[in-house]
Amino acid sequence: MAIRNIVTKEDPILSKPCRTVEVFDEKLAQLIDDMIDTLAKADGVGLAAPQVGVLKRIFVMDVGDGLVEAVNPVILKTSGKQRGVEGCLSCPKQWGYVTRPNRCILRAQDRTGKTFTMDLKELACRCACHETDHLDGELFLRLVDEFVQMEEN
Repeated sequence: MAIRNIVTKEDPILSKPCRTVEVFDEKLAQLIDDMIDTLAKADGVGLAAPQVGVLKRIFVMDVGDGLVEAVNPVILKTSGKQRGVEGCLSCPKQWGYVTRPNRCILRAQDRTGKTFTMDLKELACRCACHETDHLDGELFLRLVDEFVQMEEN
């Protein structure tokens, strides 16, 4: 396992759509392990593969309910609305209010290729939507309706 560099918003890789993962092997498992370590080191809640320079449809997240590894994720359905402050590991020191669904159904595969579905609410839904946007080459900045100043720890 290794800590990978997180690319910032200036890197053009973040504006490119990702490729579907077709091979579920040790190389994929290593990438996911590295992403988990990188997420933990960065003290974030979500990390998508393009944020570590890899154009594959993968994200990891941990919003306090346990680690989720999502390969080839798709948001199947959304409902409700929530407005809250978001930030991004690729956009340091930038935060803003974003409106997202309050609930979503996520379908993805695990590192072995097994398909699973999750019913996500509130922060978990927000995070899954944010990370899925990364896989489509979109940054949260395009959705911000009001930027805010946050104090750093």
